[in-house]
Amino acid sequence: MTESTAKVNLLGLSPRQLESFFEELGEKRFRATQVLKWMHQLGASSFDEMTNISKALRAKLAEVAEIREPEIVVEKFSKDGTRKWVIRMDGGSAIEMVLIPDGDRKTLCVSSQVGCSLDCSFCSTGKQGFNRDLSTAEIIGQLRVAIRSFGPFDPSGERRVTNVVFMGMGEPLMNFDNVVAATELMMDDNAYGLSKRRVTLSTSGVVPALDRLREVSDVSLAVSLHAPNDELRNELVPINRRYPIDELIAACNRYLEGLNDKRVVTVEYTLIAGVNDQPEHARQLVKVLRKLPCKLNLIPFNPFPNSGYSRPTEEAIQAFKQIMLSSHVLTTVRRTRGDDVDAACGQLVGQVQDRTRRSQKYIAVVQEEPVQGKSQAL
Repeated sequence: MTESTAKVNLLGLSPRQLESFFEELGEKRFRATQVLKWMHQLGASSFDEMTNISKALRAKLAEVAEIREPEIVVEKFSKDGTRKWVIRMDGGSAIEMVLIPDGDRKTLCVSSQVGCSLDCSFCSTGKQGFNRDLSTAEIIGQLRVAIRSFGPFDPSGERRVTNVVFMGMGEPLMNFDNVVAATELMMDDNAYGLSKRRVTLSTSGVVPALDRLREVSDVSLAVSLHAPNDELRNELVPINRRYPIDELIAACNRYLEGLNDKRVVTVEYTLIAGVNDQPEHARQLVKVLRKLPCKLNLIPFNPFPNSGYSRPTEEAIQAFKQIMLSSHVLTTVRRTRGDDVDAACGQLVGQVQDRTRRSQKYIAVVQEEPVQGKSQAL
């Protein structure tokens, strides 16, 4: 099929886009609501299932459109209940997604890009390089796969996935339009109906895009900080060289000002042994977080091959946490989940056809000069 005759994957259309699609077909706008419910609430994969739509319209839709999910390559279930998928995208690359159960809460960690261009030194995804952005349909497809893993879609509205976090592969704000459209579908009452408090976008600090986000969305916000000062964060999170900590904190405050509730920013901080886990780092972090309404999520580093980093001791983790709590910073330690299937935070790698050739450079560097306790200079 040529590009000019390629079918439109309706999974990737926001409610407004779907209304425009039907108008262009000469149909009424209310058809969009019908199809939205069939796809996202009832899990329809073909137009033949849509029994309240005429056969003529179903035939017309089949000629110009499709409902296509990504292909599942691997599905693994951890002994702790965590579920991990490797999903192949158009072009041959694959991404990973993870579902973490916790009582009645089932949190899906979705990817927004194939690989990542930001190259954070402690993240295995970044070492794979970058291939491309995911489409809205490919992001929503991850949610459908996760819901379907529990059985048929439930028309009663029972939550098979209660929360979605954009904390998988990629930097969501570098794929702005597709990510925003996907969050709109996730929160739409005729689609997945998730609360704005249950859809969280995590960013490493793309400040201009964060300011743009507050104009079009009210999803919950998380920030990958990982260091209490610019010198260290420049090493761990290279985008900090462009948008340093003070600029990022100010942008987060501007985002919160645009919300009509008392939400706070979740600050993510990966604890790395001998790098950013010392008491002086905790005391510096207290000063930074006093400038922002937030809660702190401490993430013990999850090892991956050739990272050059190691996990802190339990004593170091608890000492860091106590310094934060004693300074009245709401702090939790994220339990490692799914590490037996390499589904823990920072371990997602997928199968990236790297356009940046970063993965080859990374392998060459670590083979020649492995360094413990520091990021690799690429």
